[in-house]
Amino acid sequence: MFKKVDRQAVRVRKHLSIRNKISGTADRPRLSVYRSNANMFVQLIDDINRVTLVSASTIDKEIKETITHGGNMEAAKAVGKLIAERAVSKDIKNIVFDRSGYNYTGRVSTLAESARENGLNF
Repeated sequence: MFKKVDRQAVRVRKHLSIRNKISGTADRPRLSVYRSNANMFVQLIDDINRVTLVSASTIDKEIKETITHGGNMEAAKAVGKLIAERAVSKDIKNIVFDRSGYNYTGRVSTLAESARENGLNF
């Protein structure tokens, strides 16, 4: 008998493995990515002080007006640009990228490239 693979459980296991290896600090916060079918959310987190420094998503007013759907490459590029602009305005340039168990393709890689192009180093 075949067992169906629980993709969410696989992603969570990968995410926990990644989180054991990386951690955000005040000098190098962690860029955490969450993507759903409809939207994309990112935040810069200082894990030592347990504080979110900057966040951006496809449901922010600035992005929502310019995109038609929050779950595509165009939206990921806009979110990457917005998070980079907000981070640079708070003098944050060096970060640690946390893909949260998602494969580094598609929307996740587009978001990362857009953030790099707009001033973040990782």
